Amino acid sequence: MKIRNFELAGSLLINDFSLIARGKRKVVLSAKTKEKVLKTRKELERLLKSDKTMYGINTGFGELAFARISGSNLKKLQVNLIRSHACGVGEPLSEEEARGLMFIRANELSRACSGVRPVVIEALARFINKGLIPHIPCKGSVGASGDLAPSAHMALCLIGEGKARLADSKKSEWLPTAKILKKLNIKPIELCEKEGLALINGTQGMQAVGGLALYDALKLFESAVITGAMTVEALKGTPSAFDERIHFLKPHRGQMFVASKLKKILAHSAVRASHKIDHSRVQDPYSLRCMPQVLGAVRDSLEYAFNTVETELSSVTDNPVMVDAVNNKKGSSIDVLSGGNFHGQAISFAFDFACIAITAMGNMSERRIAQLVSDFKILTPFLAKTPGLESGFMIAHVTAAALANENKILSHPASADSIPTSANKEDFVSMGMTAALKLKEIIKNVSRITAIELMAAAQGVEAHRPLKTSVFLEDAISKLRKISPAFKGDEVFSDRIERVAEAILNGYFLKAD
Repeated sequence: MKIRNFELAGSLLINDFSLIARGKRKVVLSAKTKEKVLKTRKELERLLKSDKTMYGINTGFGELAFARISGSNLKKLQVNLIRSHACGVGEPLSEEEARGLMFIRANELSRACSGVRPVVIEALARFINKGLIPHIPCKGSVGASGDLAPSAHMALCLIGEGKARLADSKKSEWLPTAKILKKLNIKPIELCEKEGLALINGTQGMQAVGGLALYDALKLFESAVITGAMTVEALKGTPSAFDERIHFLKPHRGQMFVASKLKKILAHSAVRASHKIDHSRVQDPYSLRCMPQVLGAVRDSLEYAFNTVETELSSVTDNPVMVDAVNNKKGSSIDVLSGGNFHGQAISFAFDFACIAITAMGNMSERRIAQLVSDFKILTPFLAKTPGLESGFMIAHVTAAALANENKILSHPASADSIPTSANKEDFVSMGMTAALKLKEIIKNVSRITAIELMAAAQGVEAHRPLKTSVFLEDAISKLRKISPAFKGDEVFSDRIERVAEAILNGYFLKAD
């Protein structure tokens, strides 16, 4: 089925955003939206002729806003802004994140509240559609006034400066942007009044990084529920803790969802049927029994984060903004208002909450791995074929413990800190980009922990052969064995862990064959 292009200025869901960020949809600026953008631009130019003082348009920036800039220097002001703010450091954003940042900025500018010319938006659209990827260092934003440094590196490419590469090319092939533009037959643009500021003021960086991470987090969560269910089977646990009558008494939405899902996943298991009469284990450890309460709370936290980010994706985060005029004595139909929509506190909180939730999910997975390798009544020590001669999953569990420890450090909330900048003009900041970057790393770590648990749980279930688990879990094991065959003895784990973790984040275990 052919996927239609996305019309800029539209409302966004994270799913739509992820498709565009991953290069699966192109973007277009419709004639109607272009006309609206042009109308706002003409009104801004009318105000400029009236000699009205407007922040960042004919003044300096931040604490330098007191400096009035002459008309002959207004274009130079915008170029100077981009160059001076391009001071990011660290590894570049991924191809998806860089494309996502450009798209969010283009989509927001298309809402005609920033006063840019249509040519600026059209240039960004060409970059997105033709696969130009700006070199955008990931560090340097405090998440208020927006993601200034990352966005400035993106904006450099519009004026033919900075570095870039083409999508899907080797990651080392960063070239001067001018060479890439020439290859694509795209001319750099000359920035006019307000346009440099409009390109960098906003939360597009943290939205791009954190939004894509959240999209991966949902697939990770779904796989974690499947993996937890498989561990229940491997340890011959009881699904009675997932009885809906328990959860009706504490009806959190996520808890009800997870309990119901676990019950369905475990239905009609021969492994379970074989030990129904065993009354020696009335209650399983918390890491099995309390999955609805814990993973349900994770789901509720992720839902909050999703809703917050989707609100931000459809917002105007620029400053100043052009809004409908009220009693404007200059005769313009717009007012230019300075505010603080660039402040990333809302999504900084959301990403931090998600960091804490995903960390807890990883911690619980690590505890289930510990149960799998140490319950010697049910399974062989460390799931080894020949314990003693072989170590089995002993050190794979150590790797999971190391990752869980790192996550506990990373889950310290970035949003709890603020370092004043710009001579105290920007005296309270969100640190939202830091929160987004932490979330991305935590999700990678937990995907690896979950991969270790999944492989261990499958090994445990297969130890009960010829008994079979539920149809759902047998299907998951079959998929797993295509990318990670059953262990026949001690083997190298590293590549398997990474391969299964990548499959989890790609939703491999959630798809039908």
